[in-house]
Amino acid sequence: MDFSITLVNLAGSVALLLWGVHMVQTGVQRALGARLRGLLGIALRNRMQAFLAGIGVTALLQSSTATGLMVTGFAAGGLVDLVPALAVMLGANVGTTLIVQALSFNVAEVAPALILIGVLMFRRTSAAPRDFGRVLIGLGLLLMALSQFVALLDPYEDVPSLRMLLGAVATQPVLDVILAAGLTWAAHSSVAVVLLIMSFATKGVVPPHAAFALVLGANFGTAINPVLEGGAGDDPVARRLPIGNLLNRGVGVVVALALLPIIGPWLVTVDPDNTRVVADFHTGFNLVLALVFFPLLTPYAALLRRLMPAHIDTADPSRPLYLDVAAIEVPMVALGAATREALRMADTLESMLQGLRDALQRPDRRQLSGLKRQDDVLDTLNTAIKAYMASLPSEAMTETDHRRAVEILSFATNLEHAGDVVDKGLLGIVAKQVKRGLVFSAADSEPLLRIIDRLMANLRAAASLLVTGDDRAARLLAEEKEAFRGLEAEATAAHFERLREGNPNTVETSALHLDTLRDLKRVNAHLVAAAAYPVLEGKGELLPSRLR
Repeated sequence: MDFSITLVNLAGSVALLLWGVHMVQTGVQRALGARLRGLLGIALRNRMQAFLAGIGVTALLQSSTATGLMVTGFAAGGLVDLVPALAVMLGANVGTTLIVQALSFNVAEVAPALILIGVLMFRRTSAAPRDFGRVLIGLGLLLMALSQFVALLDPYEDVPSLRMLLGAVATQPVLDVILAAGLTWAAHSSVAVVLLIMSFATKGVVPPHAAFALVLGANFGTAINPVLEGGAGDDPVARRLPIGNLLNRGVGVVVALALLPIIGPWLVTVDPDNTRVVADFHTGFNLVLALVFFPLLTPYAALLRRLMPAHIDTADPSRPLYLDVAAIEVPMVALGAATREALRMADTLESMLQGLRDALQRPDRRQLSGLKRQDDVLDTLNTAIKAYMASLPSEAMTETDHRRAVEILSFATNLEHAGDVVDKGLLGIVAKQVKRGLVFSAADSEPLLRIIDRLMANLRAAASLLVTGDDRAARLLAEEKEAFRGLEAEATAAHFERLREGNPNTVETSALHLDTLRDLKRVNAHLVAAAAYPVLEGKGELLPSRLR
């Protein structure tokens, strides 16, 4: 066969291998993603539970990066201590070796059966069989790719030029580490790269000593992705975990590389099967690394906190803090990040309402410009959240994920609309007061202040509802819409009564007062639409129309 055609076939086998790994990860995430994240949240109470959970979750997901993204979200939000988070990553590194162990045996014959069963399950209408069918298809493709890759190498294993090239590589362990680390970073899968190394070792294309160095590089490369591609930016708290994982992997690789001349020959004598010895070295490296670092997690976490102390950057409040680009491939993590960013919008809107309350009592032109800038923050964050949600891979999302995405988008959009009402409506009214030198009377301002206080309470309830999705809280918030109609009617009636009494100040500010009541009710309507309606609609508790 022509060598160029063989190269294309080899590249196709590698692509098929990567796609098989991707299908397995996607299927497991869609079938069990929310449960796995919940399991991690429960297990992050002590380091031993966290370590075991890291093994189990990563063995299913076949991606230590996906597990790391979940835990990083917990740690960055202050929901879990850094010590159990680091323990999860030690377990995750062990968990990625389990499928390599399983595939180190000769199981290629079952690939057609896996694909057949997977396709039959994928053709089912319900979501769970389809997701597990995707997993089986991915495993089948993965096994077929490995078998084809090994078969394609057969005619070339004795080619002198190839032997010379690989012989040069084999004599440079550091070069092997760098090469495998770069390949793993590019492929985003240490599992796929280690399986390729096993294939080379099986055919004797690379000697065991070089294969061990390549495995070390793959283990280091898989820790690079979260550090380089994470969305934490300059936030030190969010970077502690991925950098901590990278550092302990780096220390392990350096030590193992130094001991390789001693360990390598011993492993070959213990197990002469090149395929098995590579898989065992991969698992042994991660197990030893976990055993060494596990007792040292507390001082290690303290060192990371000292090197990366927490700080809050308030220079640009419109800059998204939680929209992690690396989490896009794991929708359940990305939805959590978008929720946290949407809650920042709630905090910004509450600050605007508090400023409005102060301005109604003491109108100040300088204060208005600061409040208007906060509306720009809402606009920017809303745009960022929409762009982030639009980038999520639809094929990796469950029906629940899609519904949650709609809830987050509805919340962010309605809060942005509420901010526009405050900016262009309510703050415009205050600006007219400043320009004309008008101040609401005590009788007129008192009901307005009470309504704003109730509005801020409703905003906090809406933010809580976005997190909990509780239908009872949604009903209470929805009832506030009717309550605000009553408050507006009551305040308007009292205002008209004062007009009949002929109070000059009331006459001058009458139009502004009524416009303020109207706009406050509009803000409340957006809060109800932001959080209560999506929950009630999902529960089937909304009528299609209010018309009789």
